[in-house]
Amino acid sequence: MTRKKIAMFDLDHTLLPLDSDYSWGRFTAGLGWVDRAAFDQQNEKFFRDYRAGTLDIDAYVAFATAAFLAQGQAAAEAAHARYLQDIIAPEIRPQAVELVQDHKKQGATTIVITATNEFVASPVARLFGPDLVMAVELQRDAATGWFKGLVHGVPSFREGKVQRIESWLAQQGLAWADVDSSFYSDSINDLPLLERVNNPVATNPDDTLRAIAQNRGWRILDLFGTAH
Repeated sequence: MTRKKIAMFDLDHTLLPLDSDYSWGRFTAGLGWVDRAAFDQQNEKFFRDYRAGTLDIDAYVAFATAAFLAQGQAAAEAAHARYLQDIIAPEIRPQAVELVQDHKKQGATTIVITATNEFVASPVARLFGPDLVMAVELQRDAATGWFKGLVHGVPSFREGKVQRIESWLAQQGLAWADVDSSFYSDSINDLPLLERVNNPVATNPDDTLRAIAQNRGWRILDLFGTAH
């Protein structure tokens, strides 16, 4: 019996040559939604924690969502549409889109799974044409339906990515043994899922992940043509 194929992709610095959450924060600072100097200082700290594998995801989500939540749904969505057009669209690389689409052509279910919150990440991830997007889900206000700055359920971050995929597999009546799984990521934060799949691919990897991939004989893909 042929196993079902699933191909999973991190978003930031994997399919995208930038960090969507970080660049969105810079974009909203440019709109005057926050004090830019104070925001940049805190944003940089969180970004360093993320790269070091020490990020407090709940604290970061509260910080990263505060500015757009305060603007209200209509203003936030209008700003995000501009962000997609002005910041993200110019950074979409054909080879990244082709990577996802090639797996689809081979019959795989394609999933972008990211530690960025769903408001920021989901519209970005859909530009690559995956079958499914898993981002950090946010709680919603019962009365308005608008997001709150709190994580809903298991965040798709570190071990949480494994849990989210396992939940999805269970919904399909599948387990890891039933699938031929691939995962592409740049980050040491994604080591739990990279270690779980059949075909881990260190993609544009940070120095720590590159060293691990070399030591373990994993495939290394420099999707954008430059090594870090």
